[in-house]
Amino acid sequence: MSTATLATPLTTTAHKTAQTYQLTAPATATTAHVARSFITAALAANAHEPLIGDACVCVSDAVANVVTHARVAALTVEVVVHDNGSVVVAVRDDDPGRLPWPRSARADAENGRGLTLVRRLAHASGVTLLWDELRPIGKEVWFVLREDAPAAISG
Repeated sequence: MSTATLATPLTTTAHKTAQTYQLTAPATATTAHVARSFITAALAANAHEPLIGDACVCVSDAVANVVTHARVAALTVEVVVHDNGSVVVAVRDDDPGRLPWPRSARADAENGRGLTLVRRLAHASGVTLLWDELRPIGKEVWFVLREDAPAAISG
C-alpha cells in the first residue's frame, strides 16, 4: 500500500543533509506537552535553539487540534531539520474527514486561534491530505520555520 500526498510542504532542498525525527503518541490531552519536549530536543540537538519557542507554540496547537477534533487514537509528529536552517514539522492523523481550517475567534474565546497563530509564526504552513491511491486516509498539518527569514503573516 503506497501513500501519496496532495499539496505537500516544500521539503526538497538543494542541501544534502537533513535529520528526521518522528514521534507517534496517543491522541490525549497530555500529548501536546510530550510533543513540545520532543521538538525542543530535536531542535536543540541540531543547534536551532532560536526556533524552539515558535516551534513549541505551533506544534502544541496542531496537536491540540487533533486531540480535540480528529476521531483517532494516535497521531504522529515529524520534524525534518535541514542544513540550510529550515525546519519542517508535520502533525499527522488518520481522520481524513475532518479538515482543520483557521477560524475567527471572539476576543473572549478560550480557543479557536490555533491555525491562525501557526500561520502567523511560520514561514509557510498548510494542510495536506494523505492518500492511499484513490481515497484519502488521513491528513497532516505542516509548518516551516526558518532562522534566516521572518514569518509569513497571512490573514
